[in-house]
Amino acid sequence: MIVEQLIFTVITFAIFVYMFLRMIKNNDTTYVIILVLEAIGIALNFVEVLFNVKLNMLFLILKYVLAIILPLAIIILEKNGFLLNEFLAVTRANFYLMMGNDKKAKQALIDLVTKKPQNYKAHKMLAQIYENEGGMRKAIDEYVQAIDIDKKDYDSYYKIANLLNGLNKKDEASEMLFNLLNKKPEMLEATNLLGEILLEQEKYKEAVNVYQEALKYNPVNYDLNYNLGIAYTMLNDFQNAKTCYEKAAQINSLLYNAKYSLAQIALIYKDLEEAEKRFLEAIEDERLSADGYFELAKIYLLKGDKETAIKYINIAIDENSMKIVDKVKKDPIFIPIMAKISIPFNLEDTSKEQEKLKIEERRAKEHLEEMCEITRNLSYNDINLLKKNRKSKEKIQEIIKEDNQKERQE
Repeated sequence: MIVEQLIFTVITFAIFVYMFLRMIKNNDTTYVIILVLEAIGIALNFVEVLFNVKLNMLFLILKYVLAIILPLAIIILEKNGFLLNEFLAVTRANFYLMMGNDKKAKQALIDLVTKKPQNYKAHKMLAQIYENEGGMRKAIDEYVQAIDIDKKDYDSYYKIANLLNGLNKKDEASEMLFNLLNKKPEMLEATNLLGEILLEQEKYKEAVNVYQEALKYNPVNYDLNYNLGIAYTMLNDFQNAKTCYEKAAQINSLLYNAKYSLAQIALIYKDLEEAEKRFLEAIEDERLSADGYFELAKIYLLKGDKETAIKYINIAIDENSMKIVDKVKKDPIFIPIMAKISIPFNLEDTSKEQEKLKIEERRAKEHLEEMCEITRNLSYNDINLLKKNRKSKEKIQEIIKEDNQKERQE
């Protein structure tokens, strides 16, 4: 018993002195907590010795844990790179975040990175706090610090690119995303963001390359196939666009944008049955229903079924009178049934298209609508030629111009 007490006293005294010197050397009051806990364990031992009492099993375990095991564990962990003060600062910051006190959490992290600028976790947490607060530039600075510490922090690469995009620095964001995808080509969110930027900048060939590379890793992803279809659409490569839209529609039959695009491509190729089928599917989407009914009305006029055309055009006007009435007035195809079209006195724009369709989706949709108008007067031979050679928009317009000149000469 005496020998045990002597050994215990020597060990605990040595540990206490070591921890105290660590506190003085690092000028870090964090060690006070460990010293206090160790002092409690030593006090329990003194009580046992001074009053000649035997502690029960609970207090005996507590004595050894507080006086020896806990401080020794801290010493061993620090030898292996664990730093108590940094751990406690991050823990405190996490606690403040849980309590909704971002200000105190931020200050705790700022204090930590001021003393320990190589703390990866603190920089990452600070970046996230700044991002949530809307401090994009400060967030970027912190994410950069995190990457400097951990070169494989691909999430921070993406975060920086996303923030740069939010600051309208498209070229810088693109450059970072290209670098990121060179290192981690399977990163889907990076591909989606880069593709979106390229489509917005009208860099369609580059977008095609990015999406094709991404499909090697995610071949059955709806967004990749659909957005690749958009890129091909804007390049007037309707055959490849159709293939992409068809695959997207197979992957997710409840998303109707691809089906609407397929309907428009079918109109370009004068496949009225396919166009009708696809438009009937697409009108399930409230964003596309007004335009879908409008196109169905035109299809039935081309088929000679005026009654069905009247029914569909009136439904389209009910869906969005302001948009559809304007389109009806501009399109001569509706002249034969104009008297039976119900045009309300007060026109309203009730469409949800503008608020839900992304800019690249609206652009592709409008481009296909324009191409449908351009190809309406082409012959079937011209359309077949278009299928084989994938003529550009300018070439199609050239064909129409030549046809018009021949008509005038005759």
